[in-house]
Amino acid sequence: KKSKMTKNISNVQNEMEKNMMEAAFAQANAAIDMKGSEWEMSRTIKKYFDEQFSPNWHVVVGKSFSSFVSYEAKHYIFFYVGQLAVLIYKMNQSTQLFFLQV
Repeated sequence: KKSKMTKNISNVQNEMEKNMMEAAFAQANAAIDMKGSEWEMSRTIKKYFDEQFSPNWHVVVGKSFSSFVSYEAKHYIFFYVGQLAVLIYKMNQSTQLFFLQV
């Protein structure tokens, strides 16, 4: 049985430490449970990640989107919660860049 934190999580592309990944799943589920707009979900998750793991996090939530992003190593995750896609990544200036298309 899946825990509440990982309910309906699928298609995970992860390049984060385990504690960040677990926070991503928990925050995404909590944001979805609040039943706000996709924009509000993104804002809620970003605020949490900026506070817990220092800025500058970027969050995209939606049913259909494409991305091509630069991100810091070990600071990227993409997954689905049910039919909603969630992309979370961190990008500061003057860091080593990695590129991934999803």
